[in-house]
Amino acid sequence: MTATHSGHMRPTHRSRPFAEGLTVFAAVMLMIAGALDICRGIMAIAEDDVFVTTRDYVFEFDLTGWGWIHLALGAVAVLVSLGLFTASLWARVAGVAIAGLIIVANFLSLPYYPVWSIVMIAFSAFIIWALCVVRQDDT
Repeated sequence: MTATHSGHMRPTHRSRPFAEGLTVFAAVMLMIAGALDICRGIMAIAEDDVFVTTRDYVFEFDLTGWGWIHLALGAVAVLVSLGLFTASLWARVAGVAIAGLIIVANFLSLPYYPVWSIVMIAFSAFIIWALCVVRQDDT
């Protein structure tokens, strides 16, 4: 009788659908956040009437300047999200950094579009969570 012992036979490639799913989730969310940030940037550059103007806010900036900031962040976010589909480490690090910058930009532009800024902050927080919860050996 031969003993079957599964302890010494380890699979060479492990499939981690949880890790792959979170990376794809973060990539799609970052692409959506980037596309929405691009749209928000274009609206602000065009000085659309969608935005509220307030006078008494600590971080007072020109609306056109905020438009260019959101447009640039959105474009970089879309490019980084394409890299996330390859599950590369540089894309995960860049994704966390871009999502963090999107949070800061939306916090500073709260008086211009408050509800949407809060939605984008929460959206970006989910992206950071999804990118940070996956370990390198899981992908």
